[in-house]
Amino acid sequence: MAFGIPLLVLCSAINVFSGGKLGYYLIILAAFLAIKSQEASKTKNSRLDAPQSSVNSKDVLNSKESPIYAVDFTSTTFTPTESTTIPKAVPLRSRAKRSPKVIKAAKPIPNNLAEASLTKSSVNLLQSQVYIFYTTLTGSSQRVAQALHTKLTNLDGLANPPKMLSLDDDVDDLEEFFLKTPKNGDTKSIYLLVLPSYETDSPIDYFLEHLSETYNDFRVDKYPLRSLLGFAVLGLGDSESWNGEKFCYQAKLADRWLGKLGGRRLFPLGEVCMKFEGEPKAQDWIQSFATLLADDEPFYLDNDDDIDDSDREDEEVDDADTLVDVEDMGNIIRKSGTTSIGMSEAKKMVAKDSPTYKSLTKQGYTIVGSHSGVKICRWTKSALRGRGSCYKFAFYGIKSHLCMETTPSLACSNKCVFCWRHGTNPVAKLNWRWELDPPEKVFEGALAGHYQKIKQMRGVPGIQNDRFQEAFQVKHCALSLVGEPIFYPHINEFVDLLHKQHISSFLVCNAQHPDNLAKLAKVTQLYVSIDAPTRTDLKKVDRPLNSDFWERLMACLDILRTTQSHQRTVFRLTLVKGFNMNDIASYADMVIQAQPSQIEVKGATFCGSSNGNGNPLTMQNIPFYEECKLFVVSLVEELNSRGHSYEVAAEHAHSCCILIAHTKFKINGKWHTHIDYPKFFQLLESGEEFNDLDYVKETPEWAVWGSEEAGFNPDDTRYDRKAEKLRKKLEREDLSRKIQASK
Repeated sequence: MAFGIPLLVLCSAINVFSGGKLGYYLIILAAFLAIKSQEASKTKNSRLDAPQSSVNSKDVLNSKESPIYAVDFTSTTFTPTESTTIPKAVPLRSRAKRSPKVIKAAKPIPNNLAEASLTKSSVNLLQSQVYIFYTTLTGSSQRVAQALHTKLTNLDGLANPPKMLSLDDDVDDLEEFFLKTPKNGDTKSIYLLVLPSYETDSPIDYFLEHLSETYNDFRVDKYPLRSLLGFAVLGLGDSESWNGEKFCYQAKLADRWLGKLGGRRLFPLGEVCMKFEGEPKAQDWIQSFATLLADDEPFYLDNDDDIDDSDREDEEVDDADTLVDVEDMGNIIRKSGTTSIGMSEAKKMVAKDSPTYKSLTKQGYTIVGSHSGVKICRWTKSALRGRGSCYKFAFYGIKSHLCMETTPSLACSNKCVFCWRHGTNPVAKLNWRWELDPPEKVFEGALAGHYQKIKQMRGVPGIQNDRFQEAFQVKHCALSLVGEPIFYPHINEFVDLLHKQHISSFLVCNAQHPDNLAKLAKVTQLYVSIDAPTRTDLKKVDRPLNSDFWERLMACLDILRTTQSHQRTVFRLTLVKGFNMNDIASYADMVIQAQPSQIEVKGATFCGSSNGNGNPLTMQNIPFYEECKLFVVSLVEELNSRGHSYEVAAEHAHSCCILIAHTKFKINGKWHTHIDYPKFFQLLESGEEFNDLDYVKETPEWAVWGSEEAGFNPDDTRYDRKAEKLRKKLEREDLSRKIQASK
């Protein structure tokens, strides 16, 4: 192609001289050939400049001394030959280290940050409804809460009077305020909490547990308190005994959980040492908060920053920290919000230095370990004097001076209006959250405490020596003192210890723990408290802590009919006039559902009212014995009309107590409601299956319904307190007259 350029010059000359078309085409052809000639020249030059290794593949295959074939690949070592060319190592780009991607949840970021500042809305705090919550054991928190209530009530411009509520007694269901929020039309609510801190177990622990469970419950709204206008917490504590994180730690936890549940913090957390600073500093906090409410300056809330997310970490996380050893999970849990600031430490349910301990011991209890108790009732004292035993002797053959009344758990999930303890015992909902004593310790401590109290009776006038000696060999155990015995995690082991000593077991539960009830082992007699026939009445009478209290009761009734049908089961009805004595048909429905062996109906005993603990009962709520008898007859008639065979079997008028039994206990025309205790232990130790009819014994005539004695054992001496008081009064007056006459 080297002649391309000369040809182009020649064609151009021909075109000029010919002046025709032939020259035009020759010029195009010559130009094309000239371009090809230049490209061929460049290719030849590049081949001459290429290295020796860039030879043609065909030439390499024809070569006799190929470096590839000179290598022995079967050898474990590599020895290069003279013709072998080892290329220089070319450094490769290092591959990026791969690590798990950490995805962190965060609040949505507004699209336009400039507009976010414009979403702030002005709020008038004086137009809100203020709720003041408090919990107290010694009364200090109540006084501070009352001072706060008084201050806000007298505050000028506050549209709605503040409401003061006790978390222990006035708030029956925490979910009504701390899962839902009160509906007051367009008026928003403000929560103020006055909270003490205790090292011992107290009702505030249950409140904090509820907040924690609500936050961690995926089934409910994560921020249920965002509809509140705001909240503030005032903590009371003892800085001398509890310095550092322990000081006001429960108030700190409440402040934190309320924020995590979506509440807006209106005022900084107050921390007051009641030992050194006392109520004056609390008054300073109250005054400052009142000033905030009364300030004419509008209070601004940022709608994009209304949820406390202070625990969220925005910084990058090291990859080494993203994988956690299972053995390190405990440290992570302890650092989490649910167990921070001392919450991971299991407390004693009733510590010796706690107000609960002082209150219960003042009532005559002996505290066993950290969560159990024992007490002798007035019927034990009565039996020791020969003045008669309680209704259990008339119905089941239990002599009161041989009976120990105890409980392995002083905590209860109800706050019944007729409770003798007036809510002074601890509260529990679902989970055991205290130190746990082994059943051997509870058993031995209960016996020791019982025998100690029996010894203290030796100097009481009228004690019969033979019964006093018999009392040191317990034959029966009533697990019904206070609290919920079935809630104790080792209840089966404890009952087994009783049975090994041939001590009968009478266990009473409140039908709020169906899982525990289903797992319960054999007991001598199993009670279930049925305190009201409808959901509304049960909430009013028992004041349960669980929001699903009615469903739990229904589940327990089904368990009695199925899983625990082998037990000797008893319904326990405590009648409170004006609360639970009207709906006979609904009571019958519950009996038919559970099919208990027997039904105890007892009138409530008046033990004094307690406005401070929310106990509204008066003597007007205590039914007369005749009223209890009418109720029993009506219930039996209702059951019989539906084809169920129950009859009134026995009574104990002195206790205002009546027993209804299934007619299967009426054998050959005689009632057999008493228990053959030796036969029970014989059957139990045999390992054979047995039911409630296998260890029955005939009921004595003096205990049968309609008898002249009305359940009082004729071998005992009837003692009428009122008559005795009147007799002694008359004797004193007569003696006084004689003395005056002699002068």
